[in-house]
Amino acid sequence: MASRALARLPGGAPAKALPMFTFTLIFLAALVIMVLTKLWLAARQVRHVAQHRHAVPARFADTIALSAHQKAADYTVARTRLSMLEVLSGAAVLIGFTMLGGLQSLNEFWLGVFGPGYLYGLALIASVALIGGLVDLPFSLYGQFVIEQRFGFNKMTIGLWLVDLLKMTAVACTLGAPLLLAVLWLMDRTGDYWWVYTWLLWVAFSLLLQVIVPTFIAPLFNKFEPLTDDTLRARIEALLRKCGFASKGLFVMDGSRRSAHGNAYFTGFGAAKRIVFFDTLLSRLDGEEIEAVLAHELGHFKRRHVAKMIAVTFVLSLVFLAILGWMSTRAWFYMGLGVAPNFGTDNHALALVLFFLTLPVFTFVLGPLASQSSRRHEFEADEFAASQTNAGHLVSALVKLYKDNASTLTPDPLYSAFYYSHPPAAQRIDRLMAHA
Repeated sequence: MASRALARLPGGAPAKALPMFTFTLIFLAALVIMVLTKLWLAARQVRHVAQHRHAVPARFADTIALSAHQKAADYTVARTRLSMLEVLSGAAVLIGFTMLGGLQSLNEFWLGVFGPGYLYGLALIASVALIGGLVDLPFSLYGQFVIEQRFGFNKMTIGLWLVDLLKMTAVACTLGAPLLLAVLWLMDRTGDYWWVYTWLLWVAFSLLLQVIVPTFIAPLFNKFEPLTDDTLRARIEALLRKCGFASKGLFVMDGSRRSAHGNAYFTGFGAAKRIVFFDTLLSRLDGEEIEAVLAHELGHFKRRHVAKMIAVTFVLSLVFLAILGWMSTRAWFYMGLGVAPNFGTDNHALALVLFFLTLPVFTFVLGPLASQSSRRHEFEADEFAASQTNAGHLVSALVKLYKDNASTLTPDPLYSAFYYSHPPAAQRIDRLMAHA
């Protein structure tokens, strides 16, 4: 099967210069546009937040102190500036892997060690992932132990951070290695339409994760204990019955072990659905506010936002796999990105690595659409919460969360439109007050 796959590369020979050169120009142009756009948007965010640092917006003047507003501004600026460095670093790594020959060198090395086959494929993919992870480590450390520490959010120790890293690596290897082997086998054995079978495998794997993550994986990192506040439990269970939501249980997570940020979320699928509250959230909100926050989350369930998101993700993944299935048989795809295809053996792992390294460059323009859809879902969930509980209670809860999580009240409009999955604070409060 490997020899037949290679025969589909044009003539089994190097790509024509024109398609290869054209694809190189398209890739480099898209990368430059992506990087410059991200840096421009981040610079706008930093400038806009800094300019509005000295006065609390009138709508929040009675509920948020100037010191809290300035803390949120400084925190936002610090995180945004770090993200700008990450953008530059990511672009440099991508160029290093592609046009500067890094992936070509790794490919030749692992072929020399293992020869063609599944071990070579796993080693190539794992080494690229490892290098990318090592490059990201300094940013993760700085974000956690400098920025989060400076603003009073970090509760982690270096020891806990290392333990988490080891656990995440072990989980990734345990789940990822068999999945990758299965994908490489399907690419090798199922012919031209391998991408259809791979998509079916991906769908099954994704649904399986919805079951095993809350029950087996998440408890590796945090403790989940049943909610013991009887009054709050009764209030929540009454709301769940009213909304027709069946849950596996109500749990409190020890989020304070790692961070001072607060949150609540649904997790799981089908019979494995759980409602999880951070202990930091429960310590800051009263019963009515917690009920309102939960009603918002239930709004996502009632409006089928999670199901819609999963469906869109599955459709897009099928489209992208189909594109990969076509491009993996074109020599210009490899050579246009600085890598010589493996004539005489398979290119499955090489195609996977190249495609998923460069995919974010070409899908960057879809980001605002995804953000807009997410913000629309948040408005719909707020509307549902306002119909089931007192909208004023959700407003007061949100104000507390904005303050405690140091969320800026004055984001740059373009930056928030491009990136924010939740509406800016003023827009969200205005909508809720209209319902109230």
